[in-house]
Amino acid sequence: MNYIKHLNGVFQAFAKDSRLNATHISLYMALFQYWNLNRFPELFFINREEIMQLSKIGSKATYHRCLRNMDDWNYIKYLPSHNPYKGSQIKMLIFGTTTEQAVNQSKTSSEQVVVSNTNYYKQEENIDKRKLPKTEIEVVEFFKTKEWPALEGLKFFNHYQAIGWKLGGKMKITDWHATASSWMLKAKELQTVKQLSQNQDNLKTSTEKNYGEPL
Repeated sequence: MNYIKHLNGVFQAFAKDSRLNATHISLYMALFQYWNLNRFPELFFINREEIMQLSKIGSKATYHRCLRNMDDWNYIKYLPSHNPYKGSQIKMLIFGTTTEQAVNQSKTSSEQVVVSNTNYYKQEENIDKRKLPKTEIEVVEFFKTKEWPALEGLKFFNHYQAIGWKLGGKMKITDWHATASSWMLKAKELQTVKQLSQNQDNLKTSTEKNYGEPL
């Protein structure tokens, strides 16, 4: 994805869309920054407090209204979550590229920009091919089947979600179950080392010594 062409394309759409105000644009740029930090995935989780801070939006009502507007007007796809342990997801629609070129919808007078359904389904298929967990709940359930606490599953999910599901910062993960199993093995090794260290610290020595005894 060429982000320079994308930004040029979306700014052209902004200029033609009279429905937008500064808050919408500020919110979009905050989402774009999150998208950039996550290395431009098809879908990514967002944190409401962080997005509100980045976009300088002080009202939750304004924040949710602008998100719904941007979804209705086909700038993003907003997938809200009503689960406090599961963040909402965002899909950024592509603008300004040759393979996923944004097109004008002839049926609207405001020259609304949309992405073709063909490209949308291709992106959804690519998500499935990556064999990555769809939500942190899926990861937690997998950890539970291995008799590991939910907290450890959340640690695993948040860690790899933050680095774009790559090993060593370069290699894409193709089987997250295998990666999770390796994570559990390393965690178990760390627990063993920690227990050994604690046992050494807890060794008690007598403070009374008979200095008349030979060494």
